[in-house]
Amino acid sequence: MNKTYYVCKYTPIELLTALGAQCENLNGMQEGFDRADQMAHSNICGFGKSLLEAVMSGQVHELVLVNCCDTIRSVYDVLEESGKLDFLYMVDMLHSGGECSRQRTAAQLKGLAKAYAAYKGTTFDAGAFRAAFHAPEKAHGAHISVLGARMGKELFDMVQNAMPYPVENETCVHNRSVGEVLPPEDADFDALMEWYAAELLGQVPCMRMMDNTGRKRLFNDPDLKGIIYHTVKFCDFYSFEYAQVKQSVAVPLLKIESDYTLQSSGQLLTRLEAFAESMDPNQGEEKEIKMGKGYFAGIDSGSTSTDVVILDKDKQMVTGVILPTGAGAAVGAERALEQALEQAGLQRGDIDAIVTTGYGRTAIQDGDKSITEITCHARGAHYLDPSVRTVIDIGGQDSKVIRLDENGAVENFVMNDKCAAGTGRFLEMMARTMEMNLDEMSKAGLHYKEDITISSMCTVFAESEVVSLIAQNKPTDDIVHGLNKAVASKTAALAKRVGGAERYMMTGGVSKNQGLVKTLEEKLGTTLVVSDKAQLCGALGAALFAMDMVKTH
Repeated sequence: MNKTYYVCKYTPIELLTALGAQCENLNGMQEGFDRADQMAHSNICGFGKSLLEAVMSGQVHELVLVNCCDTIRSVYDVLEESGKLDFLYMVDMLHSGGECSRQRTAAQLKGLAKAYAAYKGTTFDAGAFRAAFHAPEKAHGAHISVLGARMGKELFDMVQNAMPYPVENETCVHNRSVGEVLPPEDADFDALMEWYAAELLGQVPCMRMMDNTGRKRLFNDPDLKGIIYHTVKFCDFYSFEYAQVKQSVAVPLLKIESDYTLQSSGQLLTRLEAFAESMDPNQGEEKEIKMGKGYFAGIDSGSTSTDVVILDKDKQMVTGVILPTGAGAAVGAERALEQALEQAGLQRGDIDAIVTTGYGRTAIQDGDKSITEITCHARGAHYLDPSVRTVIDIGGQDSKVIRLDENGAVENFVMNDKCAAGTGRFLEMMARTMEMNLDEMSKAGLHYKEDITISSMCTVFAESEVVSLIAQNKPTDDIVHGLNKAVASKTAALAKRVGGAERYMMTGGVSKNQGLVKTLEEKLGTTLVVSDKAQLCGALGAALFAMDMVKTH
């Protein structure tokens, strides 16, 4: 039997069930939007494209939509024209819960019942209708809520696996409250539909409703330990609510955005795990390792370089190694660790514990524990200078700004994780375009004359601008300063978002770029702390966490 798919909590699934339907929420993420991009406007949101992909791939044969927004209306029009579905219906609900809206909704429910019964060859079963109502299951006790726009199943599973508390899905399609009250006994069909319309419209409102004040109960829960606020790219409804939530709650809050594809899972996982680490009630309670030779290693596996730090039991750095990551994270980590051991005159067995961090951390099998680079950079920066309250790390493929408390714990962080704009990879590509190496580029721009502005941070478009400036015979120092200014402006904006405060430390390989450091200091209006161990900051933090795992008595 074909399943009848739906996408909105206002969908009358109890009515469809009473007509013989087997209903299921259509909420899967896609590998890409090849089919959808050929059928619909490019600016349609990722969720709309995922619906088109699911239908065009043959997964869906019956679909009931609700006129949530322009995207759903567009998807309906495209699907109706395609003729791919056996049954397609749009329920037209008004955006309020008043008497007129209830009457309109009741009429829509009757129209859907008539159309689906004719398609299915069934009649309304009042007993099945009543049996379809179930009180929603809610989390009891300490938990984390996912709020905002619908979140794809795969991403929600990732959230559940990463968080230290149970996770309640309170996004738009999942915070359905129909079922808390059962239908009236002995009512005829028309009376049932009038009652049902009021139940559907009386739920915790979604952001499209004219009066959405009832949503406050979602984030005024005393058992809440944290909130993950999710938005969908090109969807504005829930971006407005985030600002209100941010001002209203005292619990940790993380905002993430997805485009309903699986392609950005790695960056999202880093942010989720760092958020989880910041409020894990069991932090440091993992199994303890007995003290052996008293050496501890941290491995930071980044997209460009793999860094290893070995500490002794007195927290003194024995050695630090920086090597290119190469084609594989595990191989690069093994090579870097072996070189660090050789430099320190140690054997593998002399290392009591190893903690891995960075994007390649989960691919390294030798580690005793894996911790995100957000948390490790915070720990390493605090070790190098306890007065630091904001860490700026411009890595190979992303930029991070981390705000610390007086103990070096992460208070807040932001990441530029949409693309390589403003990262080390961006600077590397620009240096290649200008036929310079990174060392040469790091010193260029210090003595510029013309204050050139590079208008685009996209690597492709910025490269075109640089080529054009070269053709105009602009001095190298002026062009490089323009690039430094573009990166510094983007980084300073991230610092403002995170609430950056004195003192600032810059970590990562880009901290060696003198011109960029100077320009960023001008943008921030302060002096950056740049340690000679800045590039090893993540690995240093990982080694300190490795030391925490060892029982000293």
